[in-house]
Amino acid sequence: MSHLLRQLKLSLRRNLTASSRFLSSSPIYYVRGAEPCEHGNIETIRIPSLKVPMELLKEVGVVGASHGWITTLKNGVVCLQDDLDLHALPDTEPKRIPLPPLVTLPHCQTQIVTNVAMSSSSPDDEDCIVAVKFLGPQLSLCRPAQRDCKWSNIRITDPSFFSSHVMYSKRDGMFSMPASRGHYTGSWDLGRHMKEPKLQMLRLRAEEDQIPKMKKRMWQRLESCCTKQHYLVESLHTDETFMVKWYTESRPIANNTLDLWDHFLVLKIDKEGNAVYTKDIGDLCILLSKSEPICMPAKLNRRVQNCIYMLTEREFAIVSISCNQKFCRTPFACSLPYYYISKSLI
Repeated sequence: MSHLLRQLKLSLRRNLTASSRFLSSSPIYYVRGAEPCEHGNIETIRIPSLKVPMELLKEVGVVGASHGWITTLKNGVVCLQDDLDLHALPDTEPKRIPLPPLVTLPHCQTQIVTNVAMSSSSPDDEDCIVAVKFLGPQLSLCRPAQRDCKWSNIRITDPSFFSSHVMYSKRDGMFSMPASRGHYTGSWDLGRHMKEPKLQMLRLRAEEDQIPKMKKRMWQRLESCCTKQHYLVESLHTDETFMVKWYTESRPIANNTLDLWDHFLVLKIDKEGNAVYTKDIGDLCILLSKSEPICMPAKLNRRVQNCIYMLTEREFAIVSISCNQKFCRTPFACSLPYYYISKSLI
């Protein structure tokens, strides 16, 4: 079965004993055989138990994850830690890399973090940069390996980026975000584009023209969705860039619960900014959660190619891009929906 699935930490089951401060989990996943849109035999995968510090289960403090590193923010101090490195030896002490205190810019009162991104998998690399994107106009960057490491706070003037998710583009060597309506992107770095971002307008035809099979009623439903999120993600294996539009509709039902509906649209973007909707990203899968968006090859398991792995506070699911159908839906009870992915896998 795919090495990818063995690395995904998708749910946590509380089996805490009085003498331990760690939590042990051994979830079971059910994956359909053949392609996601076909019926087939059910296979069971058991992921080995993993010790997780109880503090990581508390919502307060954990603000993101990137390249297998969990990021915490407590009392203004950012700390990188690799408690969930699946390739670490059992007796290996988890790494803790504290960063300098992070100061909020004037007029930026919020401490809510949208997500965290890193330019490489090792904070010890001199070229590694950590980015913390706050909800609002603040983007903070720093180099952990520098002796006099300090944060560079960037004030974003365009409100279209205030709620965006940041990712690191290895192709451009910059941190990039999509604007709120997905019509253009912005990129920042610690050089010439620190104060003035590099903007790229996206040239795309009308959505209805590109996906003629989608009925007008469906377009109206997407436009009325209560939540619309945009994610940029790169495939280093195919040198492609994608933008994922994630629509969520919620309706109240009985017992004070919500009926939630998710829909995804994927655009392929070239270097010139030409964007086209696609229902086929090839032998790839995209991982979306509160971590940095990730695109990975699915060559080891063709059952899950051309799919989106989605992880939220309510569920985990695999979604076929070709038909927008969910498979392997699993309730997710943990309040921290992050993909815990080993650094060596990325």
